[in-house]
Amino acid sequence: MTLDHTFAALADPARLGIVRLLGEAPLRPSEIAEAMELSRPSTSRHLKVLREAGLVEDAIQRDDGRQRMYRLRREPFDGLRGFVDEVEAFWTDQLLAFKAHAEGKR
Repeated sequence: MTLDHTFAALADPARLGIVRLLGEAPLRPSEIAEAMELSRPSTSRHLKVLREAGLVEDAIQRDDGRQRMYRLRREPFDGLRGFVDEVEAFWTDQLLAFKAHAEGKR
């Protein structure tokens, strides 16, 4: 998936909240719904968007074949970290150049 998909999925406050929850531990959809105070159908729709964006994955539990557990996938967040690092480096360079200019150290 692309960075655009990642940003689009994370733009919704509920989905961002779900990502924060899953950052602490894998959870069942019912646990996510309860923690987020969302209906189960709404939670399911949000999880579908996150899954399609590649941010989360689900697995059927061995002890109960009817229950799914959701967890974060690392790869999309590595891509997001790379983007943030690039932006930060750009602004660091720009601010250092501005500082040198302001101090007359061209």
